[in-house]
Amino acid sequence: MGKMLLACFLICASFAKADERIDVLMLGDSLTHGYGLVPENGLVPQLQRYVNSQRKDVRLINAGVSGDTTAGGLERVAWSIEPGLDAAVVALGGNDVLRGIAPEVVHANLMGILDELQKAQVALLVVGTHAPNNYGPDYKQKFDQIFPELADKYGALYIPSFFEPFITDGQLDESASQYFQPDGIHPNATGVKMVVESVGPIFMEMITQAAPN
Repeated sequence: MGKMLLACFLICASFAKADERIDVLMLGDSLTHGYGLVPENGLVPQLQRYVNSQRKDVRLINAGVSGDTTAGGLERVAWSIEPGLDAAVVALGGNDVLRGIAPEVVHANLMGILDELQKAQVALLVVGTHAPNNYGPDYKQKFDQIFPELADKYGALYIPSFFEPFITDGQLDESASQYFQPDGIHPNATGVKMVVESVGPIFMEMITQAAPN
């Protein structure tokens, strides 16, 4: 009888420990996935180490897919939501703008993604992106405003872009090339470290929102 009680206690303790962990879905594209980098230098592993330096009860789930668009994110968000998920970062839209996808389509896709995550009652962080000027002022205005608008609508925290450390007055700094891979699109390991240091505080704010009372 004593052995049975001990076994029950250990099983219950393991469930309690799992329940105390904060699981965060990182839904994104190649930057989230870690394109062109050895695994430990990717965004999610570097961000995980940043979080671990402050608390040990957080697990980041890498749901980044290289080349993914908001449409792709919408297709997979429902089955990406694990039972007990506590928070989610939505960082999609960069590939949409590269393809010139209509802002209205991007808006609808992101709403669908955020609807699914809202149903799961998770803390949210929306990461925006900016359209280049060569698409014209109308496209740029409509596209750029999608992300802060939806963050406000869904009560999510908001970051204008992962690339904020490299941007001044809306333009990429001339010195930024040293922080990018040869393709000029994806940050190298040092660039990712700068991204993590930039987004880390607001990411931890999301973790605080997601933490059980």
